[in-house]
Amino acid sequence: MARFVLLLILGMTIFSAAALAANSAVIFMYHRFGEGNYPSTSITLDQFQAHITELQQGGYTVMAVADIVAALQKGEALPDRAIGITIDDAYLSAFSQAWPRLKAAGFPLTLFVATDPVDRKTRGYMTWQQIRQLKKEGVTIGSQSASHLHMAASTEQANRRDLEKSKARFRAELGVTPELIAYPYGEAGLAVMTLAEEAGFKAGFGQHSGVVGKYSNMYYLPRFALNEKYGAVDRFRLAANALDLPIGDLTPADPLIDAGDENPPALGFTLLGGVRGLSKSGQNLSCFASHEGATSVTRLGGEDGGDVRIEVRMKTAMPPGRTRLNCTLPAGQGRWHWFGQQYFVKK
Repeated sequence: MARFVLLLILGMTIFSAAALAANSAVIFMYHRFGEGNYPSTSITLDQFQAHITELQQGGYTVMAVADIVAALQKGEALPDRAIGITIDDAYLSAFSQAWPRLKAAGFPLTLFVATDPVDRKTRGYMTWQQIRQLKKEGVTIGSQSASHLHMAASTEQANRRDLEKSKARFRAELGVTPELIAYPYGEAGLAVMTLAEEAGFKAGFGQHSGVVGKYSNMYYLPRFALNEKYGAVDRFRLAANALDLPIGDLTPADPLIDAGDENPPALGFTLLGGVRGLSKSGQNLSCFASHEGATSVTRLGGEDGGDVRIEVRMKTAMPPGRTRLNCTLPAGQGRWHWFGQQYFVKK
């Protein structure tokens, strides 16, 4: 009898993970390739090739990010272990080192471009001719504004003007305007997200770890950032196999913490039904804040398989600038449900 119950629980866990896998995808973010003078934003070529080999041999489906976004918005199923690849900033090494390897592997790419450095012919960046070549070869071109400004800390007028400038440059150089935007530095608040939607973008991306899913905020989607320090293939594999942690009623709703706002905020979310394995105490759901490490996690009732309210409490105020929160829950078979959020505290 005990063996039967164990097998039943294991089967339910696997079924839950498989069901959630059909509604989630992992998106990776790179910047530079083989540029050892910039280890915080660069990855070695050996590390990058190891990532490509893992994607070729590990049972993944690498998809265009635009197709992942479209499937989620339409409520269409995604394959298990769906992966998207993005590169920010249009550094020259993305053209000379990354794209030839991705193209040879048959993997689609989305490149996010800030137009001002390209217009200034900044050393180490691509040219418009090279970006046009990538577009011709099937690379999706996304926006990263014109000046790569801190949008969460800027005024609505400055942000709107910057986006309009970048759209005009994309239209002039590529004949089209991007439908996807990556917020510079991953910084955004509700006002910035609203502006992105009004500007005609279909989705917006941050720089916080996490898995995109059917309940994700389409204008603040997470991506796993990779560099020399966090580029080992074991970490890559862990992230690539992660599953969505489906949540709703996230509080505070706005990741921008302004003057006068409670800091640290009273964080919380509803863990939506369909995720099994949460302990009665909720302590196997682990949350970590970048400025202080492990946080307090409290489960406020709820039945297994149903909606459960979770409270997350930081001990200290988030410092000015960026703070990241990551929450993970075991999903079985060595996989993890993974939710992330980036907060921005105005100075």
